[in-house]
Amino acid sequence: MNGEPSVAVNTPHKGRLLLSLMLAVFAISVGFGVLLPELPDLVGQMLGEGSSPAKVSRATGLLTALYMFALFLCAPVWGQLSDRWGRRPVLLIGLTGFGATMLVFAAIQSLYGLYAERALSGLFAAAVTPVALATVTDFSATRVELGRRLTFVSLAGVSGFLLGPTLGVALTRASGATGGAMMVPLAATGGLALVAALAVALTVGRSPVGRPDEIRQPAQVAAPQLVRWLLALGFVVSAGVAVFEVGLALRGRQDLGLDPAQIAMMFTLCSGVMIVVQAIVFSPLVRPEFTRWLIAPAFAVMAAALFTVPLTTDFRLMLVVIGAVAASAGILSPILTYWVASHAGHKSGAELGRQTAAASLGAAVGSAAGGLLYDVSWLPNAAFVLTAGVIALAVWPGLWLPGRLVPRGANKP
Repeated sequence: MNGEPSVAVNTPHKGRLLLSLMLAVFAISVGFGVLLPELPDLVGQMLGEGSSPAKVSRATGLLTALYMFALFLCAPVWGQLSDRWGRRPVLLIGLTGFGATMLVFAAIQSLYGLYAERALSGLFAAAVTPVALATVTDFSATRVELGRRLTFVSLAGVSGFLLGPTLGVALTRASGATGGAMMVPLAATGGLALVAALAVALTVGRSPVGRPDEIRQPAQVAAPQLVRWLLALGFVVSAGVAVFEVGLALRGRQDLGLDPAQIAMMFTLCSGVMIVVQAIVFSPLVRPEFTRWLIAPAFAVMAAALFTVPLTTDFRLMLVVIGAVAASAGILSPILTYWVASHAGHKSGAELGRQTAAASLGAAVGSAAGGLLYDVSWLPNAAFVLTAGVIALAVWPGLWLPGRLVPRGANKP
């Protein structure tokens, strides 16, 4: 295939390969979510008794943003390196580095140490998710396979985020940890990442697999500006989700008086809804080319739900609104990833690295905004209101993108 490196993947091995990639992304997602429910309380303890809610909210947002900013900086570099070196070495560097970082910093007792842990974990996590997605494109023979396998990996990530907060609370309480609240969940997640590294070492080949002709047809190659629109929309989705996550944690703790376990349950609901909608979107019931028509409606629902979140006080109605945010985000993320991957050609590592970078920058900006704007006086519920407005603007490109992604007369993906 035009002189590109190629490694044959036997059909019986594809299942094991996909499972190892899912485990890798799952471990990274658990590592991000495991501290979220405890983070406001943990930051408050580290700042001391004189800390104000505003200081706690700012530090919580900045810690989450730092992890995502590291992903933004490093994901494109790791993706390009995987196109040159092969997927296996980059995945192994990312997983072993991520696991070692979490194990080393498990006993941290300072806020500065926590900042260092989040930055280093983000650096190594950036080598895993985009390269795992690129590996999926290497051994997917058709666009139907590509869409469904990308969804499996995405579901693993959402599942990790689903279990991460609950797992963090459960491990912390089971161990009776107080001052060393991070030790047990970080150590457990670090060990899981090392297990995933072993699985990758046993299943992933040493060099990329050339992409089948059906996935790299010239008729389906997008113009650079079209890909940039997809990346921009990925940024907006991630920013909206990050504002929602940070705002949900802060509102639950400071305004509604919820404990970490109750906050974790809300995150579990979000992730559960995401899993269901993603499974439906790329199921045999929905053709991959149809997914482009869901972009605009999903943005509209997400904007309306985000605007409604801070206005909802009834717990049952709040669950409905939270579910709407989660469903729209769960639809948009895999759809945008699919269309970027389907147009990536033989540079799938680089393109998916850019896509991960755009999403991570959105998450970093959203996390910081969620913390910084949560308690401002000049606009009530500023973080939710402003984010809802930005997401509403994304409906417009969502209306004309479908016709550009599959031009008239082009082969259907």
